[in-house]
Amino acid sequence: MAHRERHRSERIGWLRAAVLGANDGIVSTASLVVGVAAANATRQGVLVAGIAGLVAGALSMAAGEYVSVSSQADTEQADLRRERQELATEPQAEEDELTRIYEGRGLESALARTVARQLMAKGALAAHARDELGLTDELAARPLQAALASAVTFAVGAGVPILTILMTPTTMLVPTVVVVSLLCLVALGSIAARVGGAPMLVGAARVAVWGMLAMLATAAVGRLFGTTVG
Repeated sequence: MAHRERHRSERIGWLRAAVLGANDGIVSTASLVVGVAAANATRQGVLVAGIAGLVAGALSMAAGEYVSVSSQADTEQADLRRERQELATEPQAEEDELTRIYEGRGLESALARTVARQLMAKGALAAHARDELGLTDELAARPLQAALASAVTFAVGAGVPILTILMTPTTMLVPTVVVVSLLCLVALGSIAARVGGAPMLVGAARVAVWGMLAMLATAAVGRLFGTTVG
């Protein structure tokens, strides 16, 4: 039975989008409601601001991720089209190019030539995509997947401060939202680091620090202007 190794790099596409979406959902929505609450808004006003932030943020994340990853996919496809044309018009030059790549990786010239010929015979475009362009199926750009992951995880993250608003007395709204959001950010950073193979403490600390800075900044804005939303 063939041994199938699974590497963490295979998760990088969806993991990046999911972590970014959830992190932004918590940070932006919590910061928004903290800023509005700090301006002496009513519970209803804070809740409306939070829900509006969830909807707008999820759609914005989806659109931004789709456009960004689509641009990456367009670039990949353009490179593949160029490579396909060069293989059709200059096959020997392409074989020489692949041979030099394998020589650069430590193979002897004769062996590098043999490997290049055999791989090109079985799939020239696939060989050049992988070894010349660094493109693989596992790491290929997937715009729809990235957009959906960003939107869903943003909404899930944004739901944390909104649920906190519904369950917290008005007098304790700001500190409770801050504490709950920071705890969720720490958990998110730890999980993402664990899945990605990085130190959990580092992952937790970096999202918590930036989240705290964002909430402090919006709270300061709310206090400064003191605008009542309702």
